[in-house]
Amino acid sequence: MNQLVEAQKGNITEEMKSIAREEGVEPELIMQRIALGQIVVCQGRFNDKKVVGIGRGLRTKINASIGTSTDVCDIEHEKRKARIAEDTGADTLMELSAAGDLDEIRREVLESVSIPVGNVPLYQAFCDTIKRYQDPTRLDPEYLFELIEHQCEDGIGFMAIHCGINLFTIERMKRQGYRYGGLCSKGGTLMIQWMIKNQRENPLYERFDRVCDILKRHDTVLSLGNGIRAGAIHDSLDRAQMAELILNCELAEIARENGCQAMVEGPGHVPLDEIEANIILQKKMSNDAPYYMLGPLPTDVGAGWDHVTAAIGAAQSSMYGADLICYITPAEHLALPNEDDVAIGVKVARLAAHIGDVVKLKGQADRVDRQISKDRRDFRWAEQFKNMLFPEDARRILESRKSVSSKGCSMCGELCALRNAEATLNGFLRGDKVND
Repeated sequence: MNQLVEAQKGNITEEMKSIAREEGVEPELIMQRIALGQIVVCQGRFNDKKVVGIGRGLRTKINASIGTSTDVCDIEHEKRKARIAEDTGADTLMELSAAGDLDEIRREVLESVSIPVGNVPLYQAFCDTIKRYQDPTRLDPEYLFELIEHQCEDGIGFMAIHCGINLFTIERMKRQGYRYGGLCSKGGTLMIQWMIKNQRENPLYERFDRVCDILKRHDTVLSLGNGIRAGAIHDSLDRAQMAELILNCELAEIARENGCQAMVEGPGHVPLDEIEANIILQKKMSNDAPYYMLGPLPTDVGAGWDHVTAAIGAAQSSMYGADLICYITPAEHLALPNEDDVAIGVKVARLAAHIGDVVKLKGQADRVDRQISKDRRDFRWAEQFKNMLFPEDARRILESRKSVSSKGCSMCGELCALRNAEATLNGFLRGDKVND
């Protein structure tokens, strides 16, 4: 079943009802926005996978990325990271392996989690080409399309496909005099190499109708890859990146017209004062297609703590209307993330997205903040834990550093402001007389 086609017919599917229940909105609203291309339904195909709605008026979702590299290739390690990502609250997972038996890794990861799994087909296409010819520029476009079909059949829920790189966008980069941060997209860079060496147009752009046809048949969400995204804040909003963004927004509209669900991918490095502008441009040019932002990172000096750097950018992005945020781990720019990095990355990104949602979804997302404030005031610990994003972490800290007080925590001890206010001010504010 194709969710976009059903929505355009005015049919409300079970998946739409599931999203509506999860988000606390009416199914009709979900259906209408799917029909307009403003919400996408992301899901796996097998084993009763979780259904996730991404887009306008919904909670900002978090993606966690895992995957092997030519330096670190351990399938069991990746499966553990996948499960940790789901257990710590990731909404989607991207399997980005670039070494090992890629078919086996993809299938094993798909079996390991219930959340939707995405990938980048260009990775396997170029990896297989290098294995066969020792030269990525010998990629056969026909093999690339066959591989996209093959991966859809495996149950991939969404695909980052680099359709917006074309000869025009490459010319923009050449004319502007390259970049501070160069190119940071593996798939995008390899496709540019292929185009320059073969003096040919990107087949994913040239045959975009074929891309849409494959994904439409499998109802796999097209994530229009940001292959020329900025890898440095001083490259943000440059002509090359903007040329690709304009094209991706146009392609999202074409995909929608062809019955293919689509979202647009955003940049990775953006200074704070350009985040809002970037999102306004994407939303306006794409008729409010879902926006999937990678981070973003508002400074380039935070290696080792880039999960915090990205949290600042993610909170701003969520507030201004981004719909899906790709987490950043402490290992970003330094190493392949381990299991601890994945857990930290997901938690920090979830917190950042919620901070933005408090503004973006005012009256919805901030209800738990209002409730937890009252419960904190009244020392209702059990109720507080119910509304915390990370109750296990909070409980562990509280229990390991207990206060001598029966109510408060050890931060203030006997000088607890809440306890003293309860004893004095609350009665005063209720009109009770205060004893001298």
